[in-house]
Amino acid sequence: MALPERLAFTGNHDSRDQNTTPTEKDLIMSKRIGFVGLGTMGLPMAVNLNRAGFEVIGYDAFEGSRVKAKAAGITIAASLKDVAAQAEDTVISMVRDYAQNLDVILGEDGLLSAVPKGLTIIVMSTLDPDTMNELGQKVEAAGDVKLIAAAVSGGATGAQAGTLSIMASGAQQTVAAARPYFDAVGSNVFYYGAQPGNSQAAKLVNNLVLGITMNAVAEGLTFGAHYSLPQDELLNLFKASTGDSWVARNWDSVSEWTADTALAVLLKDLKAAHLKGLEHNIPMPFNALSSTQLFHSMGKEPKAK
Repeated sequence: MALPERLAFTGNHDSRDQNTTPTEKDLIMSKRIGFVGLGTMGLPMAVNLNRAGFEVIGYDAFEGSRVKAKAAGITIAASLKDVAAQAEDTVISMVRDYAQNLDVILGEDGLLSAVPKGLTIIVMSTLDPDTMNELGQKVEAAGDVKLIAAAVSGGATGAQAGTLSIMASGAQQTVAAARPYFDAVGSNVFYYGAQPGNSQAAKLVNNLVLGITMNAVAEGLTFGAHYSLPQDELLNLFKASTGDSWVARNWDSVSEWTADTALAVLLKDLKAAHLKGLEHNIPMPFNALSSTQLFHSMGKEPKAK
């Protein structure tokens, strides 16, 4: 790759102010950007784009989400086609899965039904790497459209605070052009190469390390409890020594993750990483074990299906 990716793309909100003249900044901030998927993650991201000065043209399939978004200051489009028609050059998709992205982008009344010219679609949903590559191929073959991927980490709290970590991939020039949008919703941007699926692979890597670490911290605390060691002091020890981790530093909130929300989402990613490991003959025994032990380690019961 031509540039050292992490150095080229990692930064914070301040980089936009440092690297643009007032005239350039005003031009960037006057843009209309489309945003599809105004749920738990999408709505606060759209709000942060609005706060950064972009005019956000939003849409969600659910009326309740559209009502909330309108109350939060987002301009609501009449349809997906209308989103693409109003957006100047970019639409973000933050819907649930591959099927929803297909419908949003390539459906009969989807974004491409507006026949946009030169549109960039940023898929910020979590898909598996190969599926994201397939989506990119289908979308770019369907018209004068570019697709890049930008998976996120940080959860609803990070979305609200505008501190998401963004794992971007796709054509380097297109990703670089999207940087002002990423800066509005996140505090760190990482670039992983030209294939859209690389973004998703990076997120699976991050989450498999998260899952393994959660199991390790929980197991250590359980062992300590047998000897009546104060949990708070063990966590203080972790933070000050070689047992340190994001999980240890945020254990108060991590330990409250519920079986039907955050833990379920994490387990989905652990399973996806496990399946990709099997498919590509990559041994990942710790990921496999953490998948089966996650709910037990966290003292939660998985919801019956």
